[in-house]
Amino acid sequence: MAITLANPEGLMKTDLYRQVSVATGSKLVFIAGQVACDTDGVTVGEGDLAAQVEQCYLNVGTALAEVGASFDDVAKLTVYLVDWTPDKMPLLTEGIARAAAKLGVSPAPPLTGVGVAALAGPDILVEVEATAVID
Repeated sequence: MAITLANPEGLMKTDLYRQVSVATGSKLVFIAGQVACDTDGVTVGEGDLAAQVEQCYLNVGTALAEVGASFDDVAKLTVYLVDWTPDKMPLLTEGIARAAAKLGVSPAPPLTGVGVAALAGPDILVEVEATAVID
């Protein structure tokens, strides 16, 4: 495995992600920001942040699988959230947990959440991009 995740002493611990990722593989994989659309481009979970987070993570999983990778190879995630407020954290966590259960993984690489005014369309609440490292 090309990725080792860690939570160093002296940094906040969270179940949602790890603070540090060490990559030792030889190929970088950059996954474009994935929104909550199905293969036909139809928005999944309109108005439902947890459902959209789940779909984004599933879409990232599909993109990773195409290049022979999985969430175990992800070194960093960036999550863009429309009109983010801390009270939405349980919905983010729920969506990630549902996707993890479907994918059979624990996606916990370092994660940066960014609140934004808008994304690609008026019904899109979240977008997730990933950087992975594979051998």
